[in-house]
Amino acid sequence: MENRQELLSSVQMARFVARGSLRLDAVVPAEMNAEGLAALADGVPPVPYGTPACKAYGEGSFVRRLLELPQVSGALHSLVGPQPTVDHHAVHVREPEGGEAQPLHGDAIIDVRPDAFDVQLMYYPQAVTLEMGGTLSVPGSHLRRINESDTGRYQNLRGQDRLVCPAGTVVFLHHGLWHGGRRNDSDTVRYMFKIRFNPTVRQRLLWDTSDLDDPQVVRELDVTFPWYEWATGRLERYNRILLWRELTGDDAFDIDYWVTRVSNRPQGAAI
Repeated sequence: MENRQELLSSVQMARFVARGSLRLDAVVPAEMNAEGLAALADGVPPVPYGTPACKAYGEGSFVRRLLELPQVSGALHSLVGPQPTVDHHAVHVREPEGGEAQPLHGDAIIDVRPDAFDVQLMYYPQAVTLEMGGTLSVPGSHLRRINESDTGRYQNLRGQDRLVCPAGTVVFLHHGLWHGGRRNDSDTVRYMFKIRFNPTVRQRLLWDTSDLDDPQVVRELDVTFPWYEWATGRLERYNRILLWRELTGDDAFDIDYWVTRVSNRPQGAAI
């Protein structure tokens, strides 16, 4: 999975840090999507927690070949590094005109890691229409810590993203992003395959850093979203800056002095 890769750019990484997701439209070829539908219908056998991704899926298997696609492999390397381990995977199936919408949630318990994150790959082997009830997510919600379905009482938030995509789309989510599957109101079975990956190396400068000084990086990191409150919404930008410092190793990075001003603790005595 490390042989052919198209690494993410710094601008793409900054977009992920701000939004909590990265979407790659139609990166899986049509013939693979047809095979993928059959593979997901048959089910994907579980693997033990912590299995290296290179050992979790057999050589030549559909999932292995999915992960070896240059854009998929490159994005995974850029986000979690070489040889991540598999936390778990699941095939999600929504029957036609059935099912209930999932509560809005973040995966697992409150995660207090400020310097690391897991990534969830979501693969859609068929085109997803609005009626098919694709995954709903809330951009920029991933750094506001919640415990699983604490947000489940919220039905809609301003600026939410309800996935509509072409076949072969792969989406990478930060493990903390608020999301939920919608009910399927179409007459077509909807499939989605998810893998959660754990990093095994420090997540620092793992992408193509040739554009690290591009002004668009700061613009991506400084974006706001419609659901942010005036006051507490500033915390999201603050936490993004902290995460970007960790990812780049640049302890001086800041935007409008958000972190600098609240970490100013002079130690010298007054004379």
